[in-house]
Amino acid sequence: MAGSDTAPFLSQADDPDDRPVPGTPGLPGSAGIPKSGEPEVLDRERLQRITGLSPGRSALIVAVLCYINLLNYMDRFTVAGVLPDIEQFFSIGDSSSGLIQTVFISSYMVLAPVFGYLGDRYNRKYLMCGGIAFWSLVTLGSSFIPRERFWLLLLTRGLVGVGEASYSTIAPTLIADLFVADQRSRMLSVFYFAIPVGSGLGYIAGSKVKDVAGDWHWALRVTPGLGVVAVLLLFLVVREPPRGAVERHSDSPPLSPTSWWADLRALARNPSFILSSLGFTAVAFVTGSLALWAPAFLLRARVVLGETPPCLPGDSCSSSDSLIFGLITCLTGVLGVGLGVEISRRLRHSNPRADPLVCAAGLLGSAPFLFLSLASARGSIVATYIFIFIGEMLLSMNWAIVADILLYVVIPTRRSTAEAFQIVLSHLLGDAGSPYLIGLISDRLRRSWPPSFLSQFRALQFSLMLCAFVGALGGAAFLGTAIFIEGDRRRAQLHVQGVLREAGSTDDRIVVPQRGRSTRVPVSSVLV
Repeated sequence: MAGSDTAPFLSQADDPDDRPVPGTPGLPGSAGIPKSGEPEVLDRERLQRITGLSPGRSALIVAVLCYINLLNYMDRFTVAGVLPDIEQFFSIGDSSSGLIQTVFISSYMVLAPVFGYLGDRYNRKYLMCGGIAFWSLVTLGSSFIPRERFWLLLLTRGLVGVGEASYSTIAPTLIADLFVADQRSRMLSVFYFAIPVGSGLGYIAGSKVKDVAGDWHWALRVTPGLGVVAVLLLFLVVREPPRGAVERHSDSPPLSPTSWWADLRALARNPSFILSSLGFTAVAFVTGSLALWAPAFLLRARVVLGETPPCLPGDSCSSSDSLIFGLITCLTGVLGVGLGVEISRRLRHSNPRADPLVCAAGLLGSAPFLFLSLASARGSIVATYIFIFIGEMLLSMNWAIVADILLYVVIPTRRSTAEAFQIVLSHLLGDAGSPYLIGLISDRLRRSWPPSFLSQFRALQFSLMLCAFVGALGGAAFLGTAIFIEGDRRRAQLHVQGVLREAGSTDDRIVVPQRGRSTRVPVSSVLV
């Protein structure tokens, strides 16, 4: 009797041990969800009936979103492609140069939760249209700032974050509401191809437009014109699909959103979301550091090796490294994203933990190659590029897989909020501070050494080695994700299917154990 009294009478509905009765519709192993954990792949006719969009229209929507994502990252890294010229124009040091990226990422990070909240509740198409139009205008304005107003450049780069936050938090959730299972993974891989390709095009456009125009300001005037095209395509092509309908396999009304605080509490109790976001934070830290500093580091290495004349005050900094690094970023991104998705797709049928394990392998494998690329720079630029190529390819394996993990461990009505807070976490601890931190460490090291081109090179070399250590920590976070991924995915699927519901402050139902499991019954049926 005493033993029975110690068992709790009430329990949370989303506890790991609270499992529906076997055979319940939607339970893995029943007709609702296959045992492998993969959602049912719908035929074209049924998918079109649920979303209201033909397969061709859905693919066209993904193509438009991919174009905008490419433009997004192209604009972000155009500045990195002309960074030596910006340093000369405004007469700033490494720490101030790093601050350009840090201010932009900080604004982007702060505004992401706002657009995450709006994206879960309002029309996502119009939110993106307004954000991209604003971003294009601000980017154009930043190209007319005089040399004595460096603070104004920081302000405009911060405002660019408004447009990027409105897009990055919302676009993946549209893809999630158009496709499921392997179809979704493939479309996400197409979408995330745009990150490395756009980043590489940013370096290329920055360096080449500067060379053709003879003025780095023109490099910042390319993407605003393309942004106008993006707004028109969004307005004319994209339509709003019902949230979560393709996962319920029904064209019934979408799930009702819960309060913002309820969303946050649920995400905080989702270990797969938290750990995969920490792993992605390490990816952001490394890519943010390399994106801004790799061309400058390679230029300094060439100066030390005597292959390139130093960049003196008043001169235009002439180097092919921004172009080469941009091409490497494009190629490694395409190879890495495609390789990661394909390996994960093949393995997940036999191992449901394949996604986080592939992410962990990519990060842990990239760390030694990134370290070797820095260590070999003083001896051979060719060896440096080879190691960078391998390291960036392994690092790029994570992009699409991390997005897919978020989409299947978080229910549809919380996905924009989850995207937003993954952005906040990854940028707050990742690339918001990493460019500035690397520049700050470099400046501090240079102060303790005699001024020379060699000391400039060595200071940046030693500070960038921090990236290899952070990458290893990110790999450990993804290994932790693998422990929880199966349970969190199952709970999200059951919630979407209506089998599992969460207890909330406005819910008039409580959970009562019945035959060893928790069952919801009305309060009135208990208080008799």
